Amino acid sequence: MSNPRNGDTKPPCLPRNGLVKIPTQPNGLGSASITKGTPAVKNRLCQPSSVPAILSPALAHRSDLPIPSLASPLSLATLASVSSPPGASLAGLNVSEGSDQPSPERLPGSPSERQLAVDEKILNRLFWYFSACEKCVLAQVCKAWRRVLYQPKFWVGLTPVLHTKELYNILPGGEKEFVSLQGFAIRGFDGFCLVGVSDLDICEFIDNYPLSKKGVKSMSLKRSTITDAGLEVMLEQMQGVVRLELSGCNDFTEAGLWSSLNARITALSVSDCINVADDAIAAISQLLPNLTELNLQAYHVTDTALAYFTAKQGYTTHTLRLNSCWEITNHGVVNMVHSLPNLSVLSLSGCSKVTDDGVELVAENLRKLRSLDLSWCPRITDMALEYIACDLHKLEELVLDRCVRITDTGLSYLSTMSSLRSLYLRWCCQVQDFGLKHLLGMGSLRLLSLAGCPLLTTTGLSGLVQLQELEELELTNCPGATPELFKYFSQHLPCCMVIE
Repeated sequence: MSNPRNGDTKPPCLPRNGLVKIPTQPNGLGSASITKGTPAVKNRLCQPSSVPAILSPALAHRSDLPIPSLASPLSLATLASVSSPPGASLAGLNVSEGSDQPSPERLPGSPSERQLAVDEKILNRLFWYFSACEKCVLAQVCKAWRRVLYQPKFWVGLTPVLHTKELYNILPGGEKEFVSLQGFAIRGFDGFCLVGVSDLDICEFIDNYPLSKKGVKSMSLKRSTITDAGLEVMLEQMQGVVRLELSGCNDFTEAGLWSSLNARITALSVSDCINVADDAIAAISQLLPNLTELNLQAYHVTDTALAYFTAKQGYTTHTLRLNSCWEITNHGVVNMVHSLPNLSVLSLSGCSKVTDDGVELVAENLRKLRSLDLSWCPRITDMALEYIACDLHKLEELVLDRCVRITDTGLSYLSTMSSLRSLYLRWCCQVQDFGLKHLLGMGSLRLLSLAGCPLLTTTGLSGLVQLQELEELELTNCPGATPELFKYFSQHLPCCMVIE
């Protein structure tokens, strides 16, 4: 990622959706991906382009050795004077002992250079400065590097993404053979995302991944044909799973949830599954007493479903995301705030029937909220922002994207919120320069998004330099954001990443 402020180049960061595409590999696992977990992992993988201070004195004072440039995936290979093989990829598969990877004693250069190139103490600290994709390539350089990089500590928070075709090798006779997942096991991956799989594919995965029975904590199935029977077998066999995601899976039914959900599950995400309606929420509420997080995108869930949650979940559940639940109205909000009073994260994104009265109920009853998402709620007006500012004193993140009725008056209410750190106003088409003036006294703001706001001018935006604590400013598709303005920001907001 290039920083528009000073031109420095950083190593490739993980995209916002968390996916890292891996180069093609001959064995058919070329499309394998890795997805990030926590922001801490992202920050660690995206270090500035500089020589790490943790280099040993012996290496730091060797002027004749090439210093790795972190902008290149193959830069560390330069240290060993060995090029990574073309087409190298993650591929969680272990490289066979008979591979062409050079051993340390076969590396070019003097003995001292070879010793530095495979010094495990140096490598153990230096490899932290590379992205996940770069580590996948560097692991192909030699056995010594692979041995260091295959330690689980380098892969914490990352999730492999495997498509159906990547799970099998085609033998000369045309038969299919399930691939070896030993390389994933060595690195200790405890979460997987399987795309387009069937019941049989899941059974094969369970049989072939050494850690599947107890060691896998998180499973995500996307665009898959899993049935009720497959879901039941998976959760029965994989006793360690506590986080489950089902996205675009249209072959299981609500009956499958009743027969398979286990009380050990603490986080559940169900999206774009056509058979999910109110009865599915009844199963979730009764079978998952320890649920802490529920993410739901279901077009047929109604207000009634939000009254199913029990007193136990009212105590444990802290995160609820209702995305594009079109049938949810203010009556559903009433049920929700009384059933789940301890929420700290709430999303009503795309719940287009919720109005200011619904937001008032949220503000009055969910005082512990730290994150609130009201994006794509076209009935929300400035009055809702007044309710939020008056009652949600702990709120740190507010998302108002596509709330087209928000005006400068609403921003004046938000200006009193001393705890707000992140404010998203993407495509709020009525926000003008005068509204931005209300935000200039918000010293707590660290992230501000004004992408797509058509009425903001260069003059109004330039005033944002008063927010000296700002760390990220998004101005994508903002007509008032000119090259001269970005240069101005680079001079007066040196610690802020400005997204063009």
